[in-house]
Amino acid sequence: MIKSYRGLITTDAGGDSTSIINLHTKDGKTGYKIVKLKIIPKDPTDTTNESVLQIFTVPTASTDEINFDNPTLLGCAYWSNHLSGTIYPEDTVVIFDNTIFNQDIHLTCKSDTGDTSMNYYIELEQISLTEDQALVAIVKNLRNKQ
Repeated sequence: MIKSYRGLITTDAGGDSTSIINLHTKDGKTGYKIVKLKIIPKDPTDTTNESVLQIFTVPTASTDEINFDNPTLLGCAYWSNHLSGTIYPEDTVVIFDNTIFNQDIHLTCKSDTGDTSMNYYIELEQISLTEDQALVAIVKNLRNKQ
């Protein structure tokens, strides 16, 4: 089964924002993996904008640095556009991992223009986990919280 989540994440004057998508269950036997990730500014024709949205398995401060060595990083999306679309057309890069997780996910957004609103759309494939798989996912999540 595919579940979709969409929302608007608004950065503050410093260009930072975080949000949580609640996925945890009492027994942990429901797992998820990302199958689609898309982003677009609330008003893409209004300003020149560069934004980075990242998805983590643990609460993380927003940053514009993307580090694939971070085991808590599940996926990221980069958006750029210039007010003059004829000179610099919009550009989007999306990368996500094939990791199965069963806990809440944490979204961060960092924008170079400060107070910006970014829409996101995430599709997650819902997977039934055995007790062993659920335990492995929980332990992996706990290990990455250090």
